[in-house]
Order: sequence, then structure tokens, then C-alpha cells
Amino acid sequence: MVWATLIGTLGYCTGFPQSQQPADIRRVLDGKMLPGEEVWAFEHSNALYPVAQVKRGGAVRALPAAVAPLQDVTFQSGGKQYDLFDYLALNRVSGLLVLKDGKVALEDYELGADPETRWASFSMAKSVTSTLIGASLEEGLIASLDDPVTRYIPALRNSAYEGVSIRNVLQMASGVAWNETYTDPNSDCRKLTDAQLEHKAGDSLAYMKTLSRASPPGTVWNYNSGETNIAGAVVEGAMHMGLAAFLSQTLWSPLGMERDATWWTESPGGMGIGGAGIGATLRDYGRFGMFVLADGVIDGRRIVPQGWFKQAGSAQQIGGKTVDYGYLWWPMPKGDPIHAGAFEARGIFGQHLYINPTEKLVIAVLSARPKPTGSTVVDDAAFFASVARTLR
Repeated sequence: MVWATLIGTLGYCTGFPQSQQPADIRRVLDGKMLPGEEVWAFEHSNALYPVAQVKRGGAVRALPAAVAPLQDVTFQSGGKQYDLFDYLALNRVSGLLVLKDGKVALEDYELGADPETRWASFSMAKSVTSTLIGASLEEGLIASLDDPVTRYIPALRNSAYEGVSIRNVLQMASGVAWNETYTDPNSDCRKLTDAQLEHKAGDSLAYMKTLSRASPPGTVWNYNSGETNIAGAVVEGAMHMGLAAFLSQTLWSPLGMERDATWWTESPGGMGIGGAGIGATLRDYGRFGMFVLADGVIDGRRIVPQGWFKQAGSAQQIGGKTVDYGYLWWPMPKGDPIHAGAFEARGIFGQHLYINPTEKLVIAVLSARPKPTGSTVVDDAAFFASVARTLR
């Protein structure tokens, strides 16, 4: 059996076993995996790319059952009527956890997953990296979001990232030229992927240093997966430890997670990949969501600055325009008032961590949808809204 290492879009790597030849990376970028291969890939990312362990510790934090569990929801999406069972089946959901007021209203596993399964986060990891920047601020080891990234990443000096602030990177508004086209072998996203496949320390930042400037920092929003590497490198430079170790120390252990997690690195023992690569259980994703809902406080101890998540999950002003993107979090689309103030971490192939502070609601969704983007059948936001209304 040959193990093929492959890179996913808006994130980085995953893989699956092939009986004959290693699969070409374009097969993943194009979403050309058989259903069983895909599920295997998402369950075994820790075996398919260099990883660092995110250690848990202490007593497991309980997630008590709700007195009145959520049994079904019905809602409309795209002019059609759906229910809970449609959402699970049509969207190829492997895990669904609904936490209302900190209690489990619904927990369901499909596609062979179970409570012990560590599922790939893809770009939901970006929101974790953003949270670790908040924690670095609270600890005083990052002085300000307006600090230049080069203060914490000397390797980017004398590059287009001179004069780019941490805030610019969190907003994806650095002004550095970047092509995010996943299917184009000449795009920056694919070239960075090629560099990471070498698994050599320093290659990610070395590629980012080759980029040129397209506009002044803070004036144009341009989705740039490579810059989440820079966000992660800021954390590592400020804290003088790897992303996985800092996540363990700051959140994973004090939050009472059930299992160790894993986080991809660019090389064995090397820099953490800030934009993707966490492997964690459904319940532990839910516990992270509860931490966000609590505004970053664990057992009375503040981990991130007060109001951090309200700011990080809100639309930003970039170049005089409102952009529906926060600090590596996605504000929910406007239109349905139930989503007011809500935001989510989002990853390709249907990974979601929905946070609704007003409704005191967290919804974690792990999926294996056929394509990285564009293959969702039932609108996730419509489902989340229906759950929120049902549990009111």
C-alpha cells in the first residue's frame, strides 16, 4: 500500500491510501476522491503529514446532556423543505454536536466516525491561530496588533511584508500579491503547497518572502491562505514555542479536553501550519466553541482580551469598505436576525464551528463533502438558524 500525501484547499494537507500509484495532488484539489478514501483521509491526517501533539491534561470537562434533547428541525433552503435527517445525509455529515447553554442537545456520528475519531479541521484551524494571537496579546508577549509582523518574524525582513501589521494579516489585507486559485499549478497557493511537500524547515516563509506588493497594507482584502502561516509564525516568534505546545498550555489542557489533538507542521519538529491541520474530536471542537462563547475565560481566568471574539468575529473596514471577514473568523451572512452577532470557524469539505452568543449556542459540524467548496446541498446557515429557533 502506498501512502500519498496530498494538499487541500484553504488549508493544507491530507491524504489517503491507494492500492496502486500515489494520487496526484490535483486529485484532491479537484475533489476527486472516492467517498471511502475521503473519510479515511479526514480521520487519519495525523499519520499523513508531520504533526506536533497538542497534549490534553487534568480532568475531562463534562458536557452534560440537555433535559430536552433536539430531536428534529425543519426548515427551507433554496426553496425546498428539509429536516435534520436531510441535512445529515445530503451534506455528508460525519459528526454533529449541538450545545445549548453548555449542554448537549444533540450529538450524532455518521460515516463510521465515533466519539474517539480525530477529524481534520482544515481552515477551522485559522480561527484557532487567531485565538492564540489573542492569548499572546493577553500575556503581553505581543504588544499590539499594529506591530509589524517582522518584529516577530525576522525571516520576513527585506520583503513585501515590511510594514505589514499583525492586524493586516489577521484581516487578510496585507496588500501582498497572492493568487489563491487551487486548480492552477502556477498559483501561489499551489507553489506554496509544492514547497510544503518538501517538508523542509523554513520553506513556507521562504516562499512568502518571494512575493511582491500589489497595494498598500490595509487597503484591499484578498483571501490568502499563505498568510495564516505568517499568523502562526507570529505566535511562535512571540511565545518562543510551537503552535501545538502553546495551544496545549493555553487551552487544550485547562479546557479539559478528552483527547490529545494533533497539528500539522511544515517539517518534523518544524514550524506549525497556522492555516490548517488540527485533528480533534467532535466534542473537543465543541469545548473550544464553549470557550469562545465564554469570551475567552476558563474557570475565571481570562485567556484573551475582553471582547476579543466580538471583534474577531465581526466584519472589518478595509480600504473604506465593509468586508464580511473578521480576524480569521467568518461573520454569519446578514439577513436572518437569528444570526445577529454570530460567527463561525469554517473549513473546506464542510467543517463548521458556529458560535451564537445571543442564543448561547455552539454547533460543531464535521463533514466529508465531495468537493472542497461548492458541493454543499443544504445551506448550513439555514440549518443553524433552524436549530437556534427550535431551541429557544
